[in-house]
Amino acid sequence: MAKKILIAFDDSPNAKRAVEFVANHFTADHEITLMSVMQDVATLCEMASPELTAHFLSQRTTFCALEEEKKQLVLAALKVAKKSLEDAGFKNIAVKAEPKKKGVVRDIVSESKAGYDIIVMGRRGLTAVKEFLIGSVSQKVLHMADTTVMIVS
Repeated sequence: MAKKILIAFDDSPNAKRAVEFVANHFTADHEITLMSVMQDVATLCEMASPELTAHFLSQRTTFCALEEEKKQLVLAALKVAKKSLEDAGFKNIAVKAEPKKKGVVRDIVSESKAGYDIIVMGRRGLTAVKEFLIGSVSQKVLHMADTTVMIVS
C-alpha cells in the first residue's frame, strides 16, 4: 500500500471529501502532504504594466482584496483538513500552500515527482458535457501524472 500520499487541496467540498477518504481508508503510518496551489496575489496586484486594461486597473483594489480573502479561506481550510487527519491518528502531515508557478495541474504533477506513491484529489462537479469540453484539474492530473491518481467523488 502507498506510504507517501499527496492530497491536492482547495477549499471545495470535493477536496474536503478527499481528505475524509484518506482519513477513513488509509492507515495512520502514511506520510501525508496537503498541497494547495495558490494565486500569487502580491505579484498580480503589484503589476503596473501599461498593457493592463483600464477596466482591470479600476477594479484592482477590489480584485486584490477578494484574492487575499480567498487565500485566507484556503489557508484556514488547510488547517481544518490537517486537524481532521490528526484526529484520525495521522502524525506525519505536511502542509504546502505554494504560489502557482507553472499552473495548478503542472505544479501538482511536479510536486508528485518528489517521491509520492499516490495523488488523492476531489472530482470537480461538472456536467458531462462541460467536463468533456473544458476538462477539469483532476482529469488533467490523471492524464499527466506518472504516479497513481485517486479521484474521490
